[in-house]
Amino acid sequence: MKGRTILWFGILLPVSAAVLFLLQRLLVPKYMGRVVEGAFIEEYYDEKSPHDVIILGDCEVYENLSPAVLWREYGITSYIRGSAQQLIPQSYYLLEDTLKSETPGAVVVSVSAMQQYEQDNETYNRMTLDGMRWSASKLRSIRATMMEDEYLIEYVFPILRFHSRWRELEEDDFRYFWDRRQVTHSGYYMRADVRPAGEFPAERRRSNYAFDDRAWQYLEKIRLLCQEKGITLILMKAPSLYPAWHEQWEQQIEDYAGQHGLMYVNCIEQKDDIGIDFSTDTYDGGLHMNVYGAEKMSRYFGEIFAQVPGVGNWPEGGSVSEIWEEKCRFYDEMKASQEEEFERLGYLSQFAGE
Repeated sequence: MKGRTILWFGILLPVSAAVLFLLQRLLVPKYMGRVVEGAFIEEYYDEKSPHDVIILGDCEVYENLSPAVLWREYGITSYIRGSAQQLIPQSYYLLEDTLKSETPGAVVVSVSAMQQYEQDNETYNRMTLDGMRWSASKLRSIRATMMEDEYLIEYVFPILRFHSRWRELEEDDFRYFWDRRQVTHSGYYMRADVRPAGEFPAERRRSNYAFDDRAWQYLEKIRLLCQEKGITLILMKAPSLYPAWHEQWEQQIEDYAGQHGLMYVNCIEQKDDIGIDFSTDTYDGGLHMNVYGAEKMSRYFGEIFAQVPGVGNWPEGGSVSEIWEEKCRFYDEMKASQEEEFERLGYLSQFAGE
């Protein structure tokens, strides 16, 4: 009798575990429809190319720089480990995670995340944290950034968080049950439509413009980790017209960069050198670059990256070259497809390609 009980448990436990795994895979959001940002972080683990440059941050990086252009025009391999509303602690742990498998010559960090240390929406946390592979870095990132009403166990077993989502299941949940389509170009999220910059509401005055001490601590951790690994750290502020980037914030970043001998590029101030035209180079009225603006940004940063020791100079015809030629084909195909679609819908400016 005892042996039969053990046998039944031996069958029941793996079957139950398999059923729970399949249910969890079905119920967890796929991020393949209208909101694809939650798929960005996971895509990095499919990479087969080493990277000269790793770029960290929120939408101010993944919508503003094109790794395909960096490769095609400068022979530089790069990847954007960006996610929606990515916090500075999350950028640090993503860097820590990345350095387990490769050591780039340069790391770029978007300083816009310094404005906000704590997350204000669980969805944004999920878009960053769920896509990370399990490791000590992911665990520390969850503990550092989860909100008061979030629980670690729900990140370990996402089915506990999404068990009631069966009411919201869509066709994509079944279509992408096992395999998901690629949505980025080495972390870059492409948009080929054009919506010129317009008027923005006036920014409210703040009582305190000082960045949170905890944000500074994690920026310093990023700097020290890069220093330890011999990586050139570059700070970046994207050319977004809204929300406003206040002078008080700019001064704090300038002081920090100057104190530690770091390069800091404020693309708002450099927009003329970059060649940005806000009537043609943005898809959402001046908040983010479209593909034409991102390509201009990439050419500007390509000149900077090319000066970093050890960046670029990959042999022609090698495996890295083959990988990136395939990436560029995918990039060109999607760009042409989007241009055709937006032209048909009347969204594409006649000046966009110039």
